[in-house]
Parts: sequence; structure tokens; C-alpha cells
Amino acid sequence: MKSWIAAALLCTATGAALAAATVGQPAPAFTATDVTGKPVSLADFKGRHVVLEWVNPGCPYVQKHYGAGNMQATQKGAVDQGVVWLTINTTARDHGDHKPPAEMAAWMKAQKAAATAMLMDADGTVGRAYGARTTPHMYIVNPAGTLVYAGAIDSKPSANPADISTATNHVRQALAESLAGKPVSVASTRAYGCTVKYASPA
Repeated sequence: MKSWIAAALLCTATGAALAAATVGQPAPAFTATDVTGKPVSLADFKGRHVVLEWVNPGCPYVQKHYGAGNMQATQKGAVDQGVVWLTINTTARDHGDHKPPAEMAAWMKAQKAAATAMLMDADGTVGRAYGARTTPHMYIVNPAGTLVYAGAIDSKPSANPADISTATNHVRQALAESLAGKPVSVASTRAYGCTVKYASPA
């Protein structure tokens, strides 16, 4: 069995039921600390498009998109157009996949990521506010603060990097439409990936 198939079987897209943020409604406000210890709020970027990307370096679906350079290219394409890109790690501190801020910063640097900021959300506050279920799970907020896209990065729900070239990149498409002042034609899709490793409720 190919290693990517085995990894996919071990890492499913099902997750705990969460109250998801609603496309067409105001995006939930939040403040989280980045890997340098600086607080970052969604409100800091009022008037700009913002992409939220949930990440877990230990997930084979995340490895698919970073290993192939697809996530970085999507990040760079967005940031080059003035879009803010916030990558968020909600993995609980007691989970084996958890990386402390310095390790996350080093990982992002090694991947040559183009995100605006890498945010830590180990207590799961931001993830639960958005209903993030998988890594990756993607959201787009428009300049008015409205959530205009929620779901998968693309249309091929697999851990196989070979599928990227024939997939529709939903994030790139939604951003292009929103940046052009058009309605997002595919505003909601089913996110796929590994379950977000939430901390147990206090």
C-alpha cells in the first residue's frame, strides 16, 4: 500500500460537532498570539481580505499541500494582491502533534511559507469559534468583515500530491471573485483533512 494511502486511512476528516461560522454572516472576532508572542486580532485588518488557514504539520493532508508547494503558492498569490493570510495551529498542547511557537516558526520558515502571521490557538478558542474541523480548513473574510468562503482548499479530497494539478483551488477562485467585487460562486465546500486536535474542554 502506498504510504500516502496508508496515511490517509489513519487521518480522517471526521471531527467533533462544532458550531461553524456562517458564510454570508460577520466573521467571528478573535485575538490570538503569533509565534513571536504578539497579539493579532482579526479587527487589525478591517478593510482587507483575510484568509484563515488551519494547519497541523503532522497531518498528511497538510504535508500534501506544503510538500508540493501548493499551499505556499496559494499564500503568495494572495499576499501579493494585498490579502492578509493568517495560518492557525489549534493542536492541543498535550497532543503528540503539538509544536510550541518556536518550532512552528521554524517549520513555517523551512516550508518557505508566505503567510502574514502564524497564530497559536492551543486552547481552541479561535478554532471553535469558526467550527474548524480539519487541517487544512480554509476561510475567507472580505473587507466588510463578512465570511465569504468556508471549506476545503481544493476539489480533490485526498492526501495524494498528484491530485493537486487536476484540482480546482477553491481558495484561489473565491479570492479572485471577491477581489473583483463579484459574489463568490462556490462559497462553501466540505473541508477535508485530519481532525483538528482540540484540547479537552476545561
